[in-house]
Amino acid sequence: MISYVTVGADDMARAKRFYTAFLPALGYGLEEGPEGLSFALPVAEGARPVYPDFYVKPPFDGQGASVGNGAMVAFEASRQSEVHALHAAAVAAGGTDEGPPGFRASYGAHFYVGYLRDPQGNKVALFSSDPSEPGRDD
Repeated sequence: MISYVTVGADDMARAKRFYTAFLPALGYGLEEGPEGLSFALPVAEGARPVYPDFYVKPPFDGQGASVGNGAMVAFEASRQSEVHALHAAAVAAGGTDEGPPGFRASYGAHFYVGYLRDPQGNKVALFSSDPSEPGRDD
């Protein structure tokens, strides 16, 4: 099980604007501290945490943040319309479109996905794969 994912950022204000454009809509809460941004799903009293958490932080070594070539973080939305709305909100909040929401021929018939780059250049996917919604071949 993946417990958390961290991406680097040099400008926390820009990163906050981008990630708060869609992560709260997916249920993530935000805690800010001097070490950066921490997004986590809510945990009921006495329950185990729901993973993974997502962190946006300046690199610990003090060097500039850089993106991973081939690295991507994917967040699941509940519906195709949510993917579309959150992708648009993230682009409006400083992200870059890396592939508009839609079906891709090489993925499953119900895999609906949009791709983005955050202001630092980290790649992010927003997807839904609800089999009760229309699929690529419907």
